[in-house]
Amino acid sequence: MPQWYEQETDDRGIAVWRHRSIADEGALGDVYRDETLVTALDPMTAQRVADDAWTGVPASSGTLPSLMAGMLEELTVEAGHRVLEVGTGTGYNAALLCARLGDELVHSMDVDQALVDVARQRLASVGYEPQLLPGDGTQGYPTGGPFDRIIATCSVPSVPTAWIQQLRPGGILVTDVALGIEGGLVRLSVGADGRARGFFTTTAGRFMAARSEARTNPSPERPERPPATGPRPTGLTAAEIRANYPLRLVLAFQLPGTELVYYVDDKTGATALQLQRGDGSWARVPLTGDDQDRVTFGGDEGLWKQAEEAWAWWNSVGRPAQDRFGYARETDGSTHVWHLHDGTRWNLPI
Repeated sequence: MPQWYEQETDDRGIAVWRHRSIADEGALGDVYRDETLVTALDPMTAQRVADDAWTGVPASSGTLPSLMAGMLEELTVEAGHRVLEVGTGTGYNAALLCARLGDELVHSMDVDQALVDVARQRLASVGYEPQLLPGDGTQGYPTGGPFDRIIATCSVPSVPTAWIQQLRPGGILVTDVALGIEGGLVRLSVGADGRARGFFTTTAGRFMAARSEARTNPSPERPERPPATGPRPTGLTAAEIRANYPLRLVLAFQLPGTELVYYVDDKTGATALQLQRGDGSWARVPLTGDDQDRVTFGGDEGLWKQAEEAWAWWNSVGRPAQDRFGYARETDGSTHVWHLHDGTRWNLPI
């Protein structure tokens, strides 16, 4: 990883990306930090605003090493396994797989031709030559499977059919599923009938969206938000939501198609967490100040009531961690999640 971008605020108060390289003083230590480093900006959004500063949306990154290690442990590769990695990025994960399995069994794809070319050069420089191809990894490997393992270092809203079809029966898939409010890593085993079942992993982490989806499904126009009503008392606070990843997962199960965003008041500068839906409905709880136990909402009041119900259920069953929830993709593409102990089930959008 000879170069990357770090975000900072410039003299005008604008968040910009600054270029860094291992030639900079102290930079080699930065590369080995247990942090995600942005390595490429999306060319459709990147704009140069100064000689050494850009704005734009990250398109690729070097994942924090502890997350990569956790995912590889969840993958449980064994000698002789044929593996597909979706999301080549810098090539670091592919190098780890090559060290374990040998070059000929490691296949990796990235939608960005330039990233693949650079990764191939870097891998060759340290003696690794895995099977690298540019292309949309959500459509599977062009020459097909079968693979014993598939690992994706990008997020998908649901598991692509191609991945199921290219896994051997009994094969393992580890990927990040994005569910709206929250998402997470799942480890699934594929049966001979094409069903994929498993669970959210103890390793928690999030990845950038698969870029093929970002190009073909642009964000819809934001609806007009209804005027505020309330506030009213609530036991579900912003601090509770922000501090508990498993709770955010349960909220995502309960409220599909809902976003969780930070809201900053234009007049006071106060920050709040806001749930919002595509129909315009929203609900907001402050992160600071004297009214952290009060919710303000617009449109459907039931939005926050459903969130409160999910929070009450989560508390009633002992505040389970994410690995207490199963995840299944059926042969018709439908997906559901469930609590492993009491069987409470949520159907997710296809």
